Amino acid sequence: MQIYLPIAEMTVPVESILLLGTFVGFLSGLFGVGGGFLTTPFLIFMGIPPAVAVGTQSNQLVAAGVSGVLGHWRKGNVDIQMAVVMLVGGLLGSFIGVFIFKLLQFIGQIDFVISLLYVTFLGSVGALMLFESVASLFKKKTVRSEFNAQKLSPFLASLPYKMRFARSKLYISVLVPATIGFVGGILVAIMGIGGGFLLVPAMIYILGMPTLLVAGTSLFQIIFTTAFATIMHAVANHTVDLVLAVLLIVGGVIGARFGVWFSRVITGAHARIVLAILVLTVCCQLGTQLFIRPVELYSTVVW
Repeated sequence: MQIYLPIAEMTVPVESILLLGTFVGFLSGLFGVGGGFLTTPFLIFMGIPPAVAVGTQSNQLVAAGVSGVLGHWRKGNVDIQMAVVMLVGGLLGSFIGVFIFKLLQFIGQIDFVISLLYVTFLGSVGALMLFESVASLFKKKTVRSEFNAQKLSPFLASLPYKMRFARSKLYISVLVPATIGFVGGILVAIMGIGGGFLLVPAMIYILGMPTLLVAGTSLFQIIFTTAFATIMHAVANHTVDLVLAVLLIVGGVIGARFGVWFSRVITGAHARIVLAILVLTVCCQLGTQLFIRPVELYSTVVW
């Protein structure tokens, strides 16, 4: 059954969008990833304009993030104080990122920049993930001690405006988490991804937060950052297609349930290898499209 997407100004099969949402939701439940970095490329492969794909994808991130935060909140694994500081930086980053997005639209380079960023990001993450996963298969199993937070570098420790974060047991400058949130906000606005792949490692290895609090705190600020970016895209760039968003969310909810169930029967290292290969495949496909001559060299459509 065909359905018309009013913002994308095209018709697509409902079944294809639902299957895409289900597939990405399945990956989210199976691997514990947000799926935003895969949804946008897949939408582009289906012919959805990259600008609309990025703007619409944020809706799915908000829906997925809310369910995740509720679970962490009930367990007390959210540092509200840290999340608020990161949120301030994230909102500022999203605000600036949306206008960078609009500028790229104006000069007609938004499609190229989105594809180039995804090729760079997916290639780097996929290669590192594959290397780490394959290496872990050949390492002898050892008993790993619990993560110990590393001390801040002398430069970060010397920064002003220090604040005590009682839940995380940290005394650091608010500029550090705010900057991390700022970078994540820019990624949300320009690439349509939650930024968890950046926030989580940064919170562990730069801030030295306890790993138990990282996921919930990261998701808490991602919800508001992506919601803000979605509203800004809708108002400033007119690239949010609600019909497409609803179909993706419905499929994602269904797929996530199957992914969580299937995650019980697949080992961690093998799961990461499968995901890494998938990411690298998408990266190669996007990279190939950058060098293929388009069917229409010129377009009068303005998004």
